[in-house]
Amino acid sequence: MNRRRILKALAGAALCPLCANIGFAAEGAHWSYEGAHGPDHWADLDTANKVCGFGDQQSPVAIDETIEAELPLLKIDWARQADTIVNNGHTIQLNFNEGGALSVGPEQYKLVQFHFHHPSEHLIDDKRFRMEAHFVHRNASDSLAVVGVLISAGKANAEFAELIKAIPASEGAPVKLESSIDPKALLPKKRGYYRYSGSLTTPPCSEIVDWFLLSDPIEVAESDIAAFAKLYPMNARPAQKLDRRFVLRSS
Repeated sequence: MNRRRILKALAGAALCPLCANIGFAAEGAHWSYEGAHGPDHWADLDTANKVCGFGDQQSPVAIDETIEAELPLLKIDWARQADTIVNNGHTIQLNFNEGGALSVGPEQYKLVQFHFHHPSEHLIDDKRFRMEAHFVHRNASDSLAVVGVLISAGKANAEFAELIKAIPASEGAPVKLESSIDPKALLPKKRGYYRYSGSLTTPPCSEIVDWFLLSDPIEVAESDIAAFAKLYPMNARPAQKLDRRFVLRSS
């Protein structure tokens, strides 16, 4: 059994919360993005988080040198409406019971949820974007695929503006989403992407994620970014070492 499969097996118990509506994060010790419970200390807060400290395929990363490759198209057939929205204390997240499909070559995944980080977690050529959206998918073998979308300030995005209006003001349980928010409206027109093997960017930092970071950002209104930032001024993990990994870039 190779190292990646061993880590996946060890992460089994910690991954149970993935099935819950509160999100893709460990339910153990309290963690945050700053101070004594911040990213530098995640590995020490809970035994389930040890890979946050010793893993060598951690995410996010700073992307600069890439290898151009003939990568498969991302075929996205998502549901047009999320079921619930939650302010879970770490981010704003929209959950799906039947989220539709992501196809990458022969691989098939189902959309489970999407959520946001402020500022962006990934960097492109040392540039950090205003926000980043993560569309989290799972396949039949419980491997994860995350489509990352970088967000810049600019022209208003009607779906994002509607989402901002629907945000619960305080942390709590998921609530039914009354607004119709189409997740595909939060994608850029072009679907070029960077691909690399990585991890969850929150505890337990399990190294079971195939990352597909879209190379073109979307634009949303500055006022909508500011509204999100009032709740989450900083909820981004710092970039991690790429180590011996490489990043592929679709041609």
